[in-house]
Amino acid sequence: MKVVILAGGLGTRISEESQLKPKPMIEIGGKPIIWHIMKNYSHYGFNDFVICCGYKGHLLKEYFLNYFLYNSDLTIELKNNKVDVHFANSESFNVTLVDTGIMTNTAGRIQKIKKYVEGEEFMLTYGDGLCNVDINHLLAFHRQHKKLATLTSIQLPGRFGTLETNEAALVTEFKEKTDGKDVWINGGFFVLNPGIFNYLQGDMEEVQWEKGPLEKIANDQQLVAYKHSGFWKCMDAMRDKIELEELWSNNKAKWKVW
Repeated sequence: MKVVILAGGLGTRISEESQLKPKPMIEIGGKPIIWHIMKNYSHYGFNDFVICCGYKGHLLKEYFLNYFLYNSDLTIELKNNKVDVHFANSESFNVTLVDTGIMTNTAGRIQKIKKYVEGEEFMLTYGDGLCNVDINHLLAFHRQHKKLATLTSIQLPGRFGTLETNEAALVTEFKEKTDGKDVWINGGFFVLNPGIFNYLQGDMEEVQWEKGPLEKIANDQQLVAYKHSGFWKCMDAMRDKIELEELWSNNKAKWKVW
């Protein structure tokens, strides 16, 4: 099963670092945050990734193109342009990097990777969110409910827009940001059936996945929420990066399940 990662945004709220690199390439513990996300999926046996590139996407391509060398011990003979690889600490990732446009919104990015998910169910998440959700349990929940889409909902105070669910876990309503506490929000880590592409028709360049298609899927009672009460953190601003760095350096990185 493919794992699609949205990695093309401008990252303007963490511009201290995103001026030089795409937000998914900002490092936590010396590794890009997208690597941490991929390691989490890989832990559960999902190693086939499709990355939606946009802003400074060439840096993502360069990173994965040279990943083997970055993680190896080398002897380089400059005279002969000869490279000997002594040790390689690589991953089992298969990575497809797709240029989905610099200014394309999230719905448009998903629309453009349709041919890479081969008409099968697939996973989708954001390139700036870390979580210790059990991916296998999430997938089992999705298949049990037999809907087009499952999202992972996270319980947080009202910094984000919220969602409401009924007893059958169906998402019934999206709400704007609220000052209330103990509300459930969309935390990403989706499981999607290919039928979601029926909601991605026409020009999607400026359409946000959460504002248009996902709301329509919910209105059609085809969206359920898998409630996750464990760790979740979005690297939205510099303060979030600092917090994640501190957790990693103090061996308190709860997202590190591998």
